[in-house]
Amino acid sequence: MNVLLTGGAGYIGSHAVRHLLAEGHRVVIVDDLRHGHLSSLNAARSASPERAVWINAGVEDYAAMLAALVDYEVDAVMHFAAFIEVGESVADPLRYYANNVGGSLVLLKACIDAGVYRLVFSSTAAVYGAPTEVPITEDAPLSPINPYGRSKWMVELALEDARRAHGLGYAILRYFNVAGASSDGVIGELHDPETHLIPRALAAAAAGSSVSIFGDDYPTQDGTCVRDFVHVEDLVAAHSLAMHAIVPGMGNAYNLGSERGFSVREVIDACEAACGHAILRNPEPRRPGDPPALVADSSRIREALGWMPRNPDLATIVAHAWTWEKKRQSQSL
Repeated sequence: MNVLLTGGAGYIGSHAVRHLLAEGHRVVIVDDLRHGHLSSLNAARSASPERAVWINAGVEDYAAMLAALVDYEVDAVMHFAAFIEVGESVADPLRYYANNVGGSLVLLKACIDAGVYRLVFSSTAAVYGAPTEVPITEDAPLSPINPYGRSKWMVELALEDARRAHGLGYAILRYFNVAGASSDGVIGELHDPETHLIPRALAAAAAGSSVSIFGDDYPTQDGTCVRDFVHVEDLVAAHSLAMHAIVPGMGNAYNLGSERGFSVREVIDACEAACGHAILRNPEPRRPGDPPALVADSSRIREALGWMPRNPDLATIVAHAWTWEKKRQSQSL
């Protein structure tokens, strides 16, 4: 298949590029490098560069999107490009709506105009807000509590409206916490600034500094937030399964998680085990927009598409992330 992939120089997008190329697809990568990294993109496409085209553009550029879809005879789209930081979305919500919603609407219009009716959308567990029941199924009420979650929910609504009006086929994948790195250490998580817990903890371990714990008074077993972690390679494998299963005119939503919850303290404990020494912990106030606990029920995608994570254990996720962090630190010297 010819697959247009937005955000292909980002953390998840670069892993998806690599996975699709390994499956034999041709990939058209759209990324303007506002948040992505050319090093990640180049590493991801290094095995098959002849089947990986990079277009330096943003999804809000309708002319570029339409031309890419038509010129490369695209069969399906994977849409990863988005701003993703909850705290930043609370501080600057209009920026998130303009980018995440506005850009997605431009991409959707280009898809409909080009006759491309298969789209996989990178959504988030943040659309559930602060759920009253855990684990969370796809039928749980959608009630996001921060602008980031609301921006993703708005795109989900637009996808359904486009299905009804134009026959779009879509798969919405609601991520819980994506973590880890490629099992061979070629690519991994690379954000600037880094806000995700596992890379922050491992970077602190490498530097001998401390990692912040945002809130220790939540109604959880040890007072810190509880999250469900899914390995990035398992996550992108689910995208390929979902893409192949899309039928124009039909839409589905799937949770992607390991179905196990770990507190912030437990995750830092796992990072200490991986790196072999203690990590200093710095308690700080809660961050705005953080719900106490998010744990997935991923049975729908397991049963419907046969998704079976190959790296479900937190220890494996952290070990792969630590291999990547050591490589990243050595290259920055």
